[in-house]
Amino acid sequence: MFGGLCTPSDLRAIADVADKYNVPEMKVTGGQRIDMFGIQKGDLPAMWKDLSEAGFVSGHTYGKAMRTCKTCVGDTWCRMGTQDSTGLGIKLEELTWGSWMPHKYKLAVSGCPRNCAEATIKDFGVVCVESGYELHVGGNGGIKVRVTDFLTKVETEEEVLEYCGAFSQLYREDAHYLERTAPWVERVGLKKIKKAIIDDEENRKALHARFLISQKPAQIDPWKAHAEGKNANEFIPITIE
Repeated sequence: MFGGLCTPSDLRAIADVADKYNVPEMKVTGGQRIDMFGIQKGDLPAMWKDLSEAGFVSGHTYGKAMRTCKTCVGDTWCRMGTQDSTGLGIKLEELTWGSWMPHKYKLAVSGCPRNCAEATIKDFGVVCVESGYELHVGGNGGIKVRVTDFLTKVETEEEVLEYCGAFSQLYREDAHYLERTAPWVERVGLKKIKKAIIDDEENRKALHARFLISQKPAQIDPWKAHAEGKNANEFIPITIE
């Protein structure tokens, strides 16, 4: 559910799948999604077929990939909000979903400096202000908590998307495998990142362009492909005659 946004029909579809396959436990996640636990492995293809037909995309929690974009309700529903944080979060997630990374990669957009979406402990976070968007990078909320570094401030959503794509691509090209953005930023230094993205507009646009090219084959839901027949025998037990 991009940005955590859902409809009554979405929730009904999830409830129907949970009933149909006897899901023993469900929970709302910190990433504003719904987890379903205790599922039999053999039920997964049929479950994802039902969920795919209802319009869902798998969350990619099984890979070193972009996870979710956490958002608050923004200026649409909160008197403190300064921008449409939910709408921007959805655009960011639509831009980045399916992208493979050196490690897991999380986004967030907070609608004001009160930072309810915790954007300042994400790999790429946006804090909305009256005059635009503050961009933050290299945060981590894990065992070793790291507050983000301030990257820059921009005025438009289009710029946010471009900087996100450029930063994501620079991280993918430069970081070590299994290196989160937090230790990567500390290792290479924020100065190097700013030089590549802030100071060099041509390079920033080239990074963003490479990210967009890489997304064309990446934005394929493997569970949807499986439900449509690819690797259909994966969960059928091997029989020995």
